Amino acid sequence: MTETLARQRLENLWDDARTASMTEPEKLLYRSNLLGSDKRVTNYGGGNTSAKVMQADPLTGEQLEVLWVKGSGGDIGSMKMDGFSTLYMDKLRALKGKYRGLAHEDEMVGYLPHCTFALNPRAASIDTPLHAYVPRRHVDHVHSDAIIAIAASVNSKELTAEIFGGEIGWLPWKKPGYELGLWLEKLATENPGMRGAVLESHGLFTWADDAKDCYLTTLEIINKAAAWLEDRTAGEPAFGGAKVPTLDASQRRDIAARLMPVIRGLISKDRHKVGHFDDQPAVLEFVGSNALETLAPMGTSCPDHFLRTKIRPLVIDFDPANPDLDATIAGLGDAVAAYRDDYAAYYDRCKHPNSPALRDPNAVVYLVPGVGMLTFALDKATARISGEFYVNAINVMRGASAVSTYQGLPEQEAFDIEYWLLEEAKLQRMPKPKSLAGRVALVTGGAGGIGAATAERFLREGACVMLADIDRAALKTAHEGLAASFGGDLVRSVQMNVTDETQVARAYAEMAVEFGGIDILVSNAGIASSAPIEETSLALWNKNMDILSTGYFLVSREAFKTFRAQDIGGSVIFIASKNGLAASPNASAYCTAKAAEIHLARCLALEGAEAGIRVNVVNPDAVLRGSRIWEGEWLDQRASTYGTDKDGLEEMYRNRSMLKRSVLPEDIAEGAYFFASDLSAKSTGNILNVDAGNVQAFTR
Repeated sequence: MTETLARQRLENLWDDARTASMTEPEKLLYRSNLLGSDKRVTNYGGGNTSAKVMQADPLTGEQLEVLWVKGSGGDIGSMKMDGFSTLYMDKLRALKGKYRGLAHEDEMVGYLPHCTFALNPRAASIDTPLHAYVPRRHVDHVHSDAIIAIAASVNSKELTAEIFGGEIGWLPWKKPGYELGLWLEKLATENPGMRGAVLESHGLFTWADDAKDCYLTTLEIINKAAAWLEDRTAGEPAFGGAKVPTLDASQRRDIAARLMPVIRGLISKDRHKVGHFDDQPAVLEFVGSNALETLAPMGTSCPDHFLRTKIRPLVIDFDPANPDLDATIAGLGDAVAAYRDDYAAYYDRCKHPNSPALRDPNAVVYLVPGVGMLTFALDKATARISGEFYVNAINVMRGASAVSTYQGLPEQEAFDIEYWLLEEAKLQRMPKPKSLAGRVALVTGGAGGIGAATAERFLREGACVMLADIDRAALKTAHEGLAASFGGDLVRSVQMNVTDETQVARAYAEMAVEFGGIDILVSNAGIASSAPIEETSLALWNKNMDILSTGYFLVSREAFKTFRAQDIGGSVIFIASKNGLAASPNASAYCTAKAAEIHLARCLALEGAEAGIRVNVVNPDAVLRGSRIWEGEWLDQRASTYGTDKDGLEEMYRNRSMLKRSVLPEDIAEGAYFFASDLSAKSTGNILNVDAGNVQAFTR
């Protein structure tokens, strides 16, 4: 059977010494973090945990029973104490008197705030009744792949009884909510010896009267299910065996790099999406199998899987045994359009009079035989997590189809969850997206002062950033610093010499695989040199031209290729120099190369306009702080030219400016952000001087 389900058993990580002095809420958090840290137990954001605790009422001081339960939208693996909702148990029990039956169960969510203990602002989740009414102090609800493989089988009730006997009960499929909470209470009350229950097509509930016992019960039940699946499927080929070959790793990435920008463009007409590529063994086993065409259209079973991955994936028409990638790419437009039409038809079949309007009809998951899985979402983290959820779904389908017959959620049930009014209300409460959300930027010279400042500015606005630089050590430092501040999902880096065609093309391929494409190019890699013309060697002249002219051409040419494959526009920003407009003594090679940059930008603005590709220039002057071009000879040479020393050079530049102000890397980053964002949506072919005022550089 499955390596994923059957790999080493879950270990008991509970530390008695650590928990000895903990309060019950602290033990609940500890237990939650332990369970949520292992994807074999539950997926990101999935499941919930609770404890019923005696606490003093803040008004009366009376000891009352309080339910601590994971609040809405949290993740048990990473949550802190403020991630729990707290509710009076006596008020939750009183809610039973307000319940008007199944047709009105959604209204019960509106009563939960009236049960809040100690004015806790954390909103209670829809699963609160499932924890409140189980007559045990501690309850865990998780989405283990091994358990859901049983729960998603057509005979899940019989399999549950076979594996667990009477210690674990079973309930048929029911959408999460108040009614299901009453069902679970009845099951637990009428069967006091039960330690938990499998919920059909959903997951596992376990309970106990001690925090550690509850944790250990959860591990034990999952391990028992995984062992049973392993025994039943030993030696059997997963998914009916392989139908097509799996390509080698480099071929898989090359194909993903070609496919992803095209798909991204097709599905980003309204809002930009970010992509994620996954070719782990579980994915490759599924996408290359005989069962792909049967199982993929059935969709997922667990509601948490479904909400992240949509009704079903889109299987790309690609034959790794006889690959014709050009033909596959040519057919993507029709495939994406057909998926959208199918999704709209699903919406029309299942909608209710009060259903929310049709949402984005594009697929989230794209399966490529022999290659892997592509996922797209409005941000990188969501795209990655959606892929993780579909891997969970693959594991479930593998297990269920090996021991029984797999069943996805019935279409109407799936729709009623996806377009649940309570789910819609949650979506409406989401914060407004940042200005560069869904955008992908490449910053060359990304380890330098201006490059790193520009990357940081973009990241603050929600962009994904690929840093490129020739200096491996500096690149590593810049990458690690930005990832620590903004999260690893948003930042990637690639060592690249902008004068090397092969390296430039490879960097764009890496960016396509990591993020799905590109929207913003900040061409910033640079050097500086100073010498009188008679002392300017051909090698020095060519070095300036190679990096500052040819290098800008090469990275722009690759950007245009991807922009045109995506067909959703783009923005190119050249970080040139005041010296491209205003001549400077003893710097003919540098000034000429910078002037070439500016004119190249004008030419590209003409070529790109019809495709919505904007090209603009930011001209800095004398940005000394953090800039690596001011290290070494250039600093000495410019100081000598102007008759000052190193310490006096920045002051000299400040006083030379009309505004008498120093220009910092953050100032250039702000100019780059203006041209990258929709603030400048109607600007192309423009030059923005960020030089504190230099009359020689006025553009006229």
